[in-house]
Amino acid sequence: MKVDLHNHTTLCNHATGSVDEYVEAAIESGTEYFGFSDHAPMRYDLEYRMNFDQMDLYESWVRNASEKYQEKITVLLGYEVDYIPGYVDERVLNRPCDYLIGSVHFIDEWGFDNPEYIHRYQGMDMDAIYIRYFDLVEQMALSGQFDIVGHFDLLKVFNFFPKSDIRLLAQKALKVIKKADMAIELNVAGLRKPVAEAYPSSYLLEAIAELEIPITFGSDAHRPDQVGMFSGEIETLAKKFGYRECATYRNRERQMIKF
Repeated sequence: MKVDLHNHTTLCNHATGSVDEYVEAAIESGTEYFGFSDHAPMRYDLEYRMNFDQMDLYESWVRNASEKYQEKITVLLGYEVDYIPGYVDERVLNRPCDYLIGSVHFIDEWGFDNPEYIHRYQGMDMDAIYIRYFDLVEQMALSGQFDIVGHFDLLKVFNFFPKSDIRLLAQKALKVIKKADMAIELNVAGLRKPVAEAYPSSYLLEAIAELEIPITFGSDAHRPDQVGMFSGEIETLAKKFGYRECATYRNRERQMIKF
């Protein structure tokens, strides 16, 4: 990937490897713009994110890497922010950085992508769950606080799908994302999960392209050896639907880069 904006550090408590190892892996894979967007702190699900008092440390790691490797790669500073109504913290939203990814990992306190809670899918009305999920994505976009939509159809991670056409269920959220002038990331982490396909699916990417919503790319790496995985496949998929440019950011300002 020429641009890779979704990657983590050990501060999230479920990643391994040093910042330098991630950056060096990105350089090796041919990435030109590499972003860290670790899980931002909030007063919820504390086990899987940094603490507020670790934000300075996180930012120093990324900025030091940016300076160290500036002749080889552009290293960017972001946060992945869980959109949970009532928990999104102004201390994160107001933090100077290059971009914010808004992601939905929870539906009414259910961490649906955590394998510990996979049993909760059994017997659920999947259409209703997808409607609720995309409603939260829509609310996140309406907030106007974020630059990038993270893993747009993450709910499919364990191969549970709606009966209805997912494009119809996602249609309203996509229109709001378009109006909010956000980008949607093509996130390859799904290729490492049970669903074995990227987020979003090609079916949804077709609808995203029809709305001319800009895209960006993310490894969503939690280990250095995951950086740049499936680069060729994901860029080929994007080109299939007419994309030739992707988004990168500096100080919350978007720039489109040819890939």
